[in-house]
Amino acid sequence: MKFITKIQKNIYDLQNFYLICINSLLKLFRKPFYLDDIVEQMEYAGASSVFIVSLVCLFVGMALSLQLSAELSGLGLKMYTGKIVGIAVIREIGPLVTALVFIGRVGAGQAAEIGSMILGHQIDTLRVYGIDPIKKVVIPRVIASVIMLPCLTIIGDLICLFGGYYIAVFVSNQSGSFYWSSIIKELTFENVFSGSIKPFIFGYLISCISCFYGLTTRGGAKGLRTSTTKAVVTSIVVVIATDFVLTRILLYALGFSV
Repeated sequence: MKFITKIQKNIYDLQNFYLICINSLLKLFRKPFYLDDIVEQMEYAGASSVFIVSLVCLFVGMALSLQLSAELSGLGLKMYTGKIVGIAVIREIGPLVTALVFIGRVGAGQAAEIGSMILGHQIDTLRVYGIDPIKKVVIPRVIASVIMLPCLTIIGDLICLFGGYYIAVFVSNQSGSFYWSSIIKELTFENVFSGSIKPFIFGYLISCISCFYGLTTRGGAKGLRTSTTKAVVTSIVVVIATDFVLTRILLYALGFSV
C-alpha cells in the first residue's frame, strides 16, 4: 500500500508541475504584469550572479585549455587548442556550466524564498486579496530566468575563452592571434545557434522546477530544507538530461555527422 501511495503522490506532483509550467505560459501576457517584481527578480538572477559565473567559467576555461594543450602537444597538434576550446565552450560547456551555477545561485534561492512565503502564509494572503500567485510569484521569476540566463551564458562563454587564452599563450607559449582567429572561424551559425538556444530552455526549466518545489513546501524548517534540496538536485538532473537531448536533436537538425 505504501508503494502505491507513493506512486500516486508522484503522479499528483508531476501533474501539478505540468500545471505550473503550462499556466506560466498561458498567463504570461495577461494583465497585470507586475513589472517591478520582474525587474527585481532580473537583478537578483542576473547582476548578482555575474561574479560567481565569471569565476567558475574562468577556471573551467583554464582547466580545459590546460588539458587540451597537454594532450595535443604530444601529437604535435597544439595549434588546434583554440579551435577545440572554442567549439566546446560555445556549443556545450558554456551553456551547461552557467546553467549549473545558476541552479545553485538562483534556483535554490527561488525555491527557498517561495517556500518561506508558503510557511509564512503569504501565498494564502495573496489568494485572499484576489491575487493570482502564478502571476505575482511564479511568472516574474520565470521571465527573469529566461532573460538573464542567456545573458550570463554569453558572459560565461567570453570569460571561459579568456581563461583558455591565458593558458594557451602564457603557459603553452602559443600564438594569441592564432588562438583568437581559430575561435572566430568557429563562430558559424550552427555553432552559435546550438549554444544560444539551450540557455532559454534551461532558464525556463530551472525556474519552473524551483517554483514548484517552493510552492509545495510543507513541514516547517525541515520541509524548507527538503524542498530546496529537491529543487537543486532535480534541476541539475533535468538540465543535464535536457542538454543531451537538445544536443542530439541540434546535431541532427543542423546536419552534423555523428
